[in-house]
Parts: sequence; structure tokens; C-alpha cells
Amino acid sequence: MVINQKDISANVKSALAEDVGSGDVTAELIPEDALASATLITREHAVIAGCQWFNEVFNQLSGTSKINWNVADGDVVAPEQILCTIDGSARSLLTGERTAINFLQTLSATATTVASFVDIIKDTDTKILDTRKTIPGLRLAQKYAVACGGGTNHRVGLYDAILIKENHIMAAGSITQAVKQAKLKNLLVEVEVESLVELEEALKAEADQILLDNFDLALLEKAVHINQGRAKLEASGNINKDGLYAIAKTGVDYISIGALTKHIRAIDFSMRINL
Repeated sequence: MVINQKDISANVKSALAEDVGSGDVTAELIPEDALASATLITREHAVIAGCQWFNEVFNQLSGTSKINWNVADGDVVAPEQILCTIDGSARSLLTGERTAINFLQTLSATATTVASFVDIIKDTDTKILDTRKTIPGLRLAQKYAVACGGGTNHRVGLYDAILIKENHIMAAGSITQAVKQAKLKNLLVEVEVESLVELEEALKAEADQILLDNFDLALLEKAVHINQGRAKLEASGNINKDGLYAIAKTGVDYISIGALTKHIRAIDFSMRINL
């Protein structure tokens, strides 16, 4: 996923406004012209994501900080590895430290989580998909991090693809009617189904992709057999690492997992500042 600098700038501007407010009263204890250097290290294994957000924090605070990265987004790092060095205004480094690390630890957590799922099914043709279960305000950032971890992005939001779910079907009258209307929009049309009967209807209606909601392994195998490659098939519904490989081996095209972006644990990074 390509991330727009405008979106990164907006994320950072909002985060700094939240943290700095009217000013960093503690950093003001340091002389305004004081310079400093800092080293960023990781305390644990991780997949890096978020370097551009980290850079933008210091860019917005001073515009003169120099950051030299030893790694790039998507790289795997080990404990105590030096990730980058920073030189610039001491006040800016002190003020931006927490916000910059917040972005890096959250996006790297997403990338690291995704990579752990991708690794389990690496010898299959199935792809790991993200969902819309993201941190508010960080949708694009987290989806970028998913790509850094080797995952595949589902629709970004409600505007760029159609996903017809149970309530949509009820409101439209049937899967057939819902798909018929959806086809007029010239977007990817996906239908969520809960049975093989609904699968058959979605295939007959010529849906592009079909989400198999909470199908067990036997039903997934039957669905793949019935489908015969007519539509892309996506397994979904409370999926975790247990049984992930078995699901992939059924032959589904995708496995979507909300935990990639909502069940994450921040990566432990440490920034050491030298005045």
C-alpha cells in the first residue's frame, strides 16, 4: 500500500496537538539553542513499520533534525539493535520522543503481528487479509503496516469496495437483488454467506468475492469444491493462529483476521538522548 505524505502529516499534526498542547513546559527547562543527539534501539524482535511517521514528528517540531536510519520499513530487527540516530535541537528531541515512538511502536506491532500469521501459511497460496477493525484515525497507517508485515489489504473503507452482509441482504430482499444493484457501481462486489445454499446464490449472481462466515473446515472444503474458481473465497470469523494452516490448506484465496490491527502489543523501543 502506498501511503500519502499528506496523510502522514495529518496523523502527526493531530498527535502532536494532543500531546504538546500549548507547549512542552518541561522541555522549556533546556536552553533554546541547546543541541543533542539520540539513539533509537529496539528491546525485542520486530518487523519495522512507521519510519516516515517517526521522521515527520521531528520535521514538524523543528525541520532541522537529521535522522539516519540503519533499517527500513519491512525489515526484521533483533533486540538491542540500533535503528537510527538523530541530531538536532535538544528541545525538539525531548518533545517529540514519545509521539515518535508511539507511532513506531504501534505500526511495528501491527507489522510484527501480521508477519507471524503470514509465516504460518507461507507454503500455501492463501493470503492474509486485514479488516476495518483499526485504531480510529490510523486506518491508512495500520493498513500500510499490514503490507510491511507481508499481509494484503482488504478494502480501505466503506467507499472503495462493496461488502454485502446479512443486514444488507435483508434490506435488499435477497443476495441476488443486492448483487444486481451492487454491479451498477463498477466496484469489487463481495458477499458474506453463512451457508452453502447462500454460496450457490452468490455464485449464480456472479459476485466477485465471497466471504465464508464461520465455516468449519469441512464446509470450507465443500465451498472450494463448489466454487471451482468462479469467485475469490475468503474465510473469516474468529480466526486465530490455531488452525490457521488447516484453513489455508482448504484452498481458500484469503483469510481475513481482525486481530492483525486490534489485538496488537506495542513493540518496546528506547530512545537515548545525549546533550
